Amino acid sequence: MRNNIKKFSGICGIIGVIMLVVSFNINPGPPEGASYEQLIAFGHQYYASILWGAWLQTIGPFLIILFAFSLVFLSGAGQTLSGWMVFFGAGVLMTISLIEITFYVAVLFKDPPQGSLFGLNIIYAVQHLYFIIGAPAVFIPLGIVLRNSNVLPKLFSWLAIGMGIFFGILGIVFLFHLILPIWVTAIAGVQAFWWLASSIIVVVRSK
Repeated sequence: MRNNIKKFSGICGIIGVIMLVVSFNINPGPPEGASYEQLIAFGHQYYASILWGAWLQTIGPFLIILFAFSLVFLSGAGQTLSGWMVFFGAGVLMTISLIEITFYVAVLFKDPPQGSLFGLNIIYAVQHLYFIIGAPAVFIPLGIVLRNSNVLPKLFSWLAIGMGIFFGILGIVFLFHLILPIWVTAIAGVQAFWWLASSIIVVVRSK
């Protein structure tokens, strides 16, 4: 039973990362500081890509969160404070993701006028939350959970804690930048490598 959970959750993690990576590649995002006319043109050109990207960016994180929950379960930390904080952090992270995705779709509406610009500003604003609370709230307690288990090598525990702290620092450093620099949002993709590598290890260990 335990090995089946490892295999299933690990596969979910792998699929989730792949879906997330694909979503970012097919949905390039509008040019920074785009005007209303540019947003309308962008939405028309990438209409299908934006909607498919939104779908992938909804289901992908869901599968990754399922994997994160399984790590807590397999570590026997479901009734510990750190385990509960992983559950809380995952809920926060998923909420942030869903808000951003909602406004991906909202930007496509042509009415009311200027509504797409409002939606784009919401996307820029909510991206701050990933660094301020979303990523730290998941990775730091998850790293603590993994320190006391043998589900993954101990290195993954320290990497998770380090990423959580690093993302939190970026959230503070760029707090006064209303639009985060492209390299800052891009560096968030580092977490995908952690999820992918840990998912693969869990699947391999299920054998």
